[in-house]
Amino acid sequence: MANTETLEEFYQHKFSGTPANIQREIGDFNVFVVEDSVNPQGQVTVPYARRDFYKISLITGDNLFHYADKTLHVKGTSLIFFNPNVPYRWEMLAEGNTGYFCIFKEAFFMEKLRSNLGELPMFAIGGKPSYILDEQKKDFVGGIFRKMLDEIGSDYRFKQDLLVSYVTELIHYALKMDATETLHHQVNANARITSIFSELLERQFPIDSTDQRFTMRSPKDFADRLYVHINHLNRAVKETTGKTTSALIATRLVSEAKALLKHTNWSIAEIGYSLGFEEPAHFNNFFRKHTEVSPSAFRSL
Repeated sequence: MANTETLEEFYQHKFSGTPANIQREIGDFNVFVVEDSVNPQGQVTVPYARRDFYKISLITGDNLFHYADKTLHVKGTSLIFFNPNVPYRWEMLAEGNTGYFCIFKEAFFMEKLRSNLGELPMFAIGGKPSYILDEQKKDFVGGIFRKMLDEIGSDYRFKQDLLVSYVTELIHYALKMDATETLHHQVNANARITSIFSELLERQFPIDSTDQRFTMRSPKDFADRLYVHINHLNRAVKETTGKTTSALIATRLVSEAKALLKHTNWSIAEIGYSLGFEEPAHFNNFFRKHTEVSPSAFRSL
């Protein structure tokens, strides 16, 4: 698996150099037309990796998006949100993609957005990153991106405020499209403990190299870190999610294992070791138990 791609590396492979209009003073914000951003080699596959920046894309075409351990086939128009914590890549299945995308770092939103970006459903780990648009929605969202393009090169003193408002409008437009997603915060103690447990679990991923190792593999490991009794943690997680602590840890391990099997050339023994299994046989048994196939069989699918 590749290391995290920096913004400079992105510009290098996308444009063979950093554009002159990059807005360093406002969180490295920039916005582009998709048709104008094909690199000189005509690259149609973006490598699977994390990036150190956020990206929002309005894409019309026929594409595969590999996002963590999931693959989305999008034929038509979609609004897609990518964040620095989740590795991804996309494959263009047919020529002729159209649309827009903007990129920015977290500093772009500093003191401008009341919520933490990571708390928003489209940027959250395991959240919903893709929203399918019909023609009417496509025209509306395209209009927001065109406003960004008009503003990016202006000398307007408060253009960051405008650009932030445009990106915020994209976020809220997507949230309103999905009535099942909410932004409220649960305040009971069990929800708080579950939230911290989930954050501790996610901090250990993704696994970027064979030298990295997942070490907190049992509910007791998390209970010790949270300074609560293991029974207290298990009750809180079960009440909040309906699942056991062990089941959530196993689900996340399987998800990471699938991503590593599909997107790296590491040996199965290396993958198992990086996920905390001392013996390849233990990893094989774990993976088969949760997927009903062996790691090698899954890799060849």
